Amino acid sequence: MSILSGKNILLGVTAGIAAYKTASLVRLFIKAGADVKVVMTPASKDFVTPLTLATLSKNPVHYSFTNEEEDNGVWNNHVELGLWADYFIVAPATANTMSKMANGVCDNLLLATYLSAKCPVYFAPAMDLDMYKHPSSLASFKKLESYNNIIIPATSGELASGLIGEGRMAEPEEIVSFLENDILNTLPLRNKKVMLTAGPTYEAIDPVRFIGNHSSGKMGFELAKAAANLGAEVILITGPTHQKVAHSSIQVVPVISAQDMYDAAHQYFKNMDIAILSAAVADYKPKNVATQKIKKKDTTLTLELEKTKDILASLGQIKEKQFLVGFALETNNELENAKGKLKKKNLNLIVLNSLNDKGAGFKKETNKVTLIDVKENITEYALKSKAEVAIDIFNQIIKQIHA
Repeated sequence: MSILSGKNILLGVTAGIAAYKTASLVRLFIKAGADVKVVMTPASKDFVTPLTLATLSKNPVHYSFTNEEEDNGVWNNHVELGLWADYFIVAPATANTMSKMANGVCDNLLLATYLSAKCPVYFAPAMDLDMYKHPSSLASFKKLESYNNIIIPATSGELASGLIGEGRMAEPEEIVSFLENDILNTLPLRNKKVMLTAGPTYEAIDPVRFIGNHSSGKMGFELAKAAANLGAEVILITGPTHQKVAHSSIQVVPVISAQDMYDAAHQYFKNMDIAILSAAVADYKPKNVATQKIKKKDTTLTLELEKTKDILASLGQIKEKQFLVGFALETNNELENAKGKLKKKNLNLIVLNSLNDKGAGFKKETNKVTLIDVKENITEYALKSKAEVAIDIFNQIIKQIHA
């Protein structure tokens, strides 16, 4: 899965012959899993039609402040477009448009959107050889970069004029690759390895029955997605769950029992930078597992249970450079129990869940957590989606790592 998956990409198309390439560019962004909207300069419609780009992007294409075909007083909100985007790519970026961007000229919808954008802005110049090297063009490049806009360099090749040289817009595949690499290089967990445990464990009673719990694994899976989106390579060790994830940076390791999870965690832990153990591991397991299905003969069944291995504590004993995070699900005396677990298991951070909080706990789409670090600094968060909670947790981890 591309790092662009789930991102909002706004493509600005200007009036250069390279505009014909934007059809392929939109398709590549869609294939990468991005949501794409297109804003055009009025003159760019002479090179590629709004209908083509609307069809490929699956979103309406905007090129004027009002809907020209309908006199209904509806205007295209450039502020909303600018705020919607995670990334704004102007491709092709003509000399005319770049000069206006550099000097704050705002005479069409694309330029108004550019001035409203809060996201990173990329521009891919496209023009003839002499235009590309003209001092005014070079000044525009420099000025735009001083605004923290990012240039996607033009390449050399045959130009529309028939000349051969620099000024050819980067190919769509090159633009996508440039964007992906630039994003990855700025991510805070780039080149970091993260191990996560998620879901329940099932402890066999006989070949048919087991002891388990109600964990869905959703919190762990959201943590895995957040880590991958922050640039990390992720090992996700998960007990039985219906949760699914598809990301090129996430390796899923399925397990069943607490012993399976213990073995997998110890297999990968030594090479990790960060380990977060969010799984709801069984504390006890049947001491003797029947080899055949236990028949229903008596009105009661007595099982002798024994403790499972404490995965979190065992990793705390052997950790070296790893940043180790545990979860504490409590129902009473929550803070003191969590602080005790933090010290006893040699953790860097503990995430406290309370089953007393409405909307938190197993099988919920939301969670409410309190984070406690090694200095016993306490940070409480409001009820949020588990995806948002995952981001909060990683923000705290990154803050501590770079402290």
